[in-house]
Amino acid sequence: MLRKFLSLTFLVILCFFTVQGQNRPGFDFVKASEISRPAVVYIKGTSMVQRMPSFWDPFGSIGQVGTSGSGVIISHDGYIVTNNHVVNNVKNLEVILNNSKRSFPATIVGTDPSCDLALLKIEAKNLPAITFANSDEAAIGSWVLAVGNPFNLTSTVTAGIISAKGRNINIVKNQFPIESFIQTDAAINPGNSGGALVNLDGELVGINTAIQSETGSYSGYGFAIPANIVKKVISDLKEFGFVQRAFMEAEVVDIDETLANKMAADNISGVYLKKIFAGGNAENAGLQSGDFITKVDQRQVDSRSIFDEQLAYHRPGDKIQIEYIHGGKSNITQLVLTNKQGTTGIEQKTSVKSTSLGAEFEEISRLEKGKYNLNGGIRVFNITNGRIRSMNLPENFIIAKFNNVVYASASDLVAAMERANGRIIIEGISPNGQKSTFQFYSY
Repeated sequence: MLRKFLSLTFLVILCFFTVQGQNRPGFDFVKASEISRPAVVYIKGTSMVQRMPSFWDPFGSIGQVGTSGSGVIISHDGYIVTNNHVVNNVKNLEVILNNSKRSFPATIVGTDPSCDLALLKIEAKNLPAITFANSDEAAIGSWVLAVGNPFNLTSTVTAGIISAKGRNINIVKNQFPIESFIQTDAAINPGNSGGALVNLDGELVGINTAIQSETGSYSGYGFAIPANIVKKVISDLKEFGFVQRAFMEAEVVDIDETLANKMAADNISGVYLKKIFAGGNAENAGLQSGDFITKVDQRQVDSRSIFDEQLAYHRPGDKIQIEYIHGGKSNITQLVLTNKQGTTGIEQKTSVKSTSLGAEFEEISRLEKGKYNLNGGIRVFNITNGRIRSMNLPENFIIAKFNNVVYASASDLVAAMERANGRIIIEGISPNGQKSTFQFYSY
C-alpha cells in the first residue's frame, strides 16, 4: 500500500513539473525572437578621429574609422530609431536589413542628445516595423530579449529579466539629461547600441543604450531607454525636427541619507525641491524650496530620474498634477509646464552653424542662466573636426566669456571666434556644471 502511494505521489510530482516545464517563459523566446529580429537593422558609417602624435606623425592627424551599431524599424515606410551616439558625427550612414541583407543610405531626421536618441529615414516600403509596448507596465522580474548586432555579429538575441527601472548612471553628457533607464541582465555588448529590448510578445520595451562594465564588454547589467520615452521623442523629431522638452522651473534632487537626516524626513519618499526659480511655473503653482514631491499625475515618484521621465512625456503648455508635502502636510497642485525659456509655446530651433569652427552654437536658456547664475552664455555642440575640436572644448560646453567679453547672441560669438587670432581665453561651464577656463594661441 505504501509502495503504491509513493509511486502515485512520484507520478503526480513528475506530471506537475512536466506541465510546468512546458509552460516556462523560456519556450516563448522563439516567438519573441521571430517577431522582433526582422525589425532590427545593422547601421554602419565612417567617422573622423584625431590621431595622437607619434614618431612618424609628430603633429597628429585626422583619420577615418568605421563605426557600427543597431537600429529598430518603427514604421513600414522606413523610419528607424537608434542611439544618438551611434550616428553622431558619422558620415556615409548605411542601413542593412537583417532579414534580406539589402542596404540603403540613411539620412538623419533629428537627434536628441539629452536622452541619446536619433531618428533615421531610408527610402523603402513594406518594411517589418516593430510594435511598441507600454514600458510603464514592464514589471521588474519579467523576461526580455536584447536584439542587436554585437561585435558586428548580425541579428543576435540574448535573454534576461528586467532587474530594475528608473536607473540613472550619469552617461548622458547634456545640460538637461533624461536618464531613467530600464536595467536588464540580458547580455548587451558593443554593437547592441540602438537595438531592441523586447518582451515575450516581441514588442519594444526599450532601446538598448549602455552597459556597466570596466572592460567595455558585458559584465552583468545593460540599460535601455524606455519605449514610452522613445515614442514621444520620435513624434517630436518627426513633427518639429527636434524635441519639445517640458520643464518645471526648479532644481530637484534625490533624497539621500544626509538630506533625510538634515530635514528629519522620516518615511518620506519622493524628490526634494532644492531651489525654486523666482517668477517661474513652480512658484506660480505654490511650490516652495524644501517641499517634497511624491507623485506626478498620480504616479509615485521615488527618484529624480523617475521625475524627469514623467516630464519627458509632455510638451510645453501641458498641465500636470503634482502631489507634494509642505510643512509635514500633503497637498495637490496643478503646474503648467514651460520650455527652457520659461514660456508655454512650441520652441523653434535657432542655432548657428560654423563650418570653419566645426560646431553649432545656441544661446542658453532661462533655466540654465538661473541654474548657473549667468547673465548670458552660448552653448557649443555637434562638434566635428574644426577649430573647436583643436581647442579641446567638450560637447555642450557653455561659453560665458570669450576674451573677457560676454556675447548675447550666438551669431556675434561665432563671428568673433572666426576672426580671432593670438591669445584666446574662453571661460564657461563644463557639461558637469563646473566652471572651466581654456587658454591657447590661435594663428
